[in-house]
Amino acid sequence: MKVRLAYGQSGLDLDIDPRRTIVVEPVHHPAAADAQGTLRTALRDPVAGPPLRERVRPGQTVAISACDGTRPQPRHLMIPAVLDELDGIVRTEDVVILVATGTHRGNSEAELRGMFGEEVVDTVRIVNHDARDRNQLVWMGTYGKDVPVWLNRAWVEADVRITTGFVEPHFFAGFSGGPKLVAPGLAALETVLVLHDATRIGDPRATWGIVHGNPVHDDVRAIAEATGVDFSLDVVLNRDKDIVAAFGGDLPAMHAAATAAARKMAMRPVPAPFDVVVTTNSGFPLDQNLYQAVKGMSAAHQVVRSGGTIVCAAECKDGFPDHGSYREVLSSASSPRALLERIAARPPTEPDQWQVQIQARIQSDCRVVMHTSYLSDSDLAAAHLEQTRDIEATVAEALEKAGPGARLCVLPEGPMTIPYLEGRA
Repeated sequence: MKVRLAYGQSGLDLDIDPRRTIVVEPVHHPAAADAQGTLRTALRDPVAGPPLRERVRPGQTVAISACDGTRPQPRHLMIPAVLDELDGIVRTEDVVILVATGTHRGNSEAELRGMFGEEVVDTVRIVNHDARDRNQLVWMGTYGKDVPVWLNRAWVEADVRITTGFVEPHFFAGFSGGPKLVAPGLAALETVLVLHDATRIGDPRATWGIVHGNPVHDDVRAIAEATGVDFSLDVVLNRDKDIVAAFGGDLPAMHAAATAAARKMAMRPVPAPFDVVVTTNSGFPLDQNLYQAVKGMSAAHQVVRSGGTIVCAAECKDGFPDHGSYREVLSSASSPRALLERIAARPPTEPDQWQVQIQARIQSDCRVVMHTSYLSDSDLAAAHLEQTRDIEATVAEALEKAGPGARLCVLPEGPMTIPYLEGRA
């Protein structure tokens, strides 16, 4: 049986034995027949509260938060839809688009043109948020469970604040979108380090699909609600990254409706753990580096047995990546378990530590083998990972080693569909 894995922009074909395999992938949902009309309806007939146009007055300044280039948000559709609603009320020069990078690198002009479209880049001011630039940040206070909050100054000082994003299950925040476009998206490094500290990330409720009671999302939500969002627009996407549905309005009610839709589309129960799980990181742009590929590993870890094997196919065109401390921290201990002990004993000073913590926990529980096009065997070995050039051969070997009756699970779209053991949703 042939299965197409999402890998880079081209994909990979995998030939597997259907007799011992379950393929878990998104239930196909057709794209909205009229994407612009769907967005317009969400802006004019929101889930809760008045339409966007009724929340804005002439002379006001507007800040719009949008995902960075590592996320497949359809910014080229969403941002023009918002701007169209603002047209005739506020001046274009009074609008700023903030790329909610969190602690990621800023996007280049060429990337921004690909993300937002030529017309938006040429007519609206776009700013990459920088979590380390004190001149961009303003102190807001302490919110949630003792989280010190600095936010982007342009966001805070705007008269009207609008978040735009997309909702899918998130590997430690429960779901993406909504309040995450404020913090960590537009927050200071210090804020993000607390939101993603070892205690919060290590909590068993900090995982896929859990929002309320999740210590990460509870604090993220508290920050957005306390500091103020005037309107939120989120979409749910299908496997082709097309808009299926759009939700607008007051942030809490909007995000609840969007997460309910995403849960139905992107989470699937399985009856028992598997000996081997093949996963991806959903292809480009999500599999640009190993740091992001931890999400694909985490999706597989939900249903692999302890001591089993995860094979993760991620192109990793940007390497680890080179910026940040992720590579350095990964290679700083003799084993994944030693990494976990070090992280538990020492507060983080760089954001990459939370990704390392999750990765180390997975690697302490099972064997993880990567298939990449841009990382060498020695690069991966330094991160306590193996490399395979032949996924099919590695899977066959792992199944044979597991013994008669060994079972395989394949996640062709990686974290676009999150499997979970029945009874543990």
